[in-house]
Amino acid sequence: MADVIVIGSGPNGLAAAVTLARVGAQVTVLEAENEIGGGTRSLEPFGEGIIVDHCSGFHPMAVSSPALAELDRYGLEWAWPEIDAGHPLDDAPAALLHRSVDRTADGLGRDGDRWRLLFEGPSSSYDALRADLLGPVVHVPKHPLLLGRFGAPTVLPAALLAHLFRTERARALFLGTAAHAMRPLTEVVSSAIGMGILTAGHHDGWPVAVGGSQAVTGALARALVDLGGTIETGVRVTSMDQLPPADAIMLNLSPTAAVNLCAGRLPDATVRAYRRYAYGPAAYKVDFTIEQGVPWRDAELGRAGTVHLGGGPAEILANERAVARGRMPERPFVLLGQQYVADPTRSRGDVHPLYAYAHVPAGYTGDATEAITAQIERFAPGVRERIRDLRVTRPADFTAGNTNYVGGDILTGAKSPTALLFGPRPGRNPYGTGLHGVYLCSAAAPPGPGAHGMAGHHAAQLAIKDLGLG
Repeated sequence: MADVIVIGSGPNGLAAAVTLARVGAQVTVLEAENEIGGGTRSLEPFGEGIIVDHCSGFHPMAVSSPALAELDRYGLEWAWPEIDAGHPLDDAPAALLHRSVDRTADGLGRDGDRWRLLFEGPSSSYDALRADLLGPVVHVPKHPLLLGRFGAPTVLPAALLAHLFRTERARALFLGTAAHAMRPLTEVVSSAIGMGILTAGHHDGWPVAVGGSQAVTGALARALVDLGGTIETGVRVTSMDQLPPADAIMLNLSPTAAVNLCAGRLPDATVRAYRRYAYGPAAYKVDFTIEQGVPWRDAELGRAGTVHLGGGPAEILANERAVARGRMPERPFVLLGQQYVADPTRSRGDVHPLYAYAHVPAGYTGDATEAITAQIERFAPGVRERIRDLRVTRPADFTAGNTNYVGGDILTGAKSPTALLFGPRPGRNPYGTGLHGVYLCSAAAPPGPGAHGMAGHHAAQLAIKDLGLG
């Protein structure tokens, strides 16, 4: 029996652990903090009954992820909002994203046919595309023609691809989703993350985990224990010398942390690549409690699980560029979550949790609370009067609770063209470290961040092959 140690209990670490345990490995997960889950955790900072997601909140890429297969047996349940996402504008009705391509297109007027052109084919083929989209970009595809059809637009800058659409509403809806990458949308390949989220979402919707994103973590943990694995919390590993002998070590760590942990052991080429690995902008998060919900100017937004507060296309492009250059915009892009519209168990009576984070410069030390509140008020006049309480998570707080979030970067690395195409170790297997038996399984490896766990799953498959367990 192979002995495996997994360092870090975020969704990728737990997915790697479960994947290895399923083929008979004896797996131990070591977590530095006192609670498992990394970014996929939930809390009740406003008292019992009001559930807030710490970081990961919506899961279009996770609901049918192979790494999370059969977790319904362990209590994982998904819930969907009536409207997946909305993007309000100052002088026009909000653009609305539905799971149905046709319903979304019907709401986009003269851009409807163009939305269908871009998303109808890939979303209808997502079952076949999933394995290719949730793995390294550079690989031998299982469905080359389908992947080519999907991939051709993704190489374009999102700012350029958005010009496929003729209206501000359609452009804003696309760019607001592309902005999840927290990169300048004028870069090549900056369409890729938005295209992936929208394609998966049009197939599977944008669900939330019932009871909070912690339910994903809890289900993975129960599956691991059921398979004979163990989890130890409060164990901070800073050196390989702390670890007992093992046949494989899975690092759910940032490349920077991996270099420090493996000091003097990694090949020089890996050290150089990991030290060059760049981190991106930060998140500044404010969780609110809102009495009677948000009084959106466009009432349809009250049924949306996610709302992108970024204004029109020009504003989105300018703000994402400014943040990447280290400048704080007056009106930052804000991703707002109304998870309770899909999962009412998160609310307490008429008081609802509202999740909102702004894109801010890396390591930002200012106070963005008012800027976030003003962005909500901009599209929901009177919301201030409904706020009952709030809780702030600054970039430094994200880093303090999770060392993978360098400078408050909740994506575990800048999703630059090079990082998207090749991962943290260009020209080599992105999950291998070059050190025998040691693998990188964090969100720094493809396909990147999210509760889908696929970076961990792929790293574990490589370990299984090397160990001869398959």
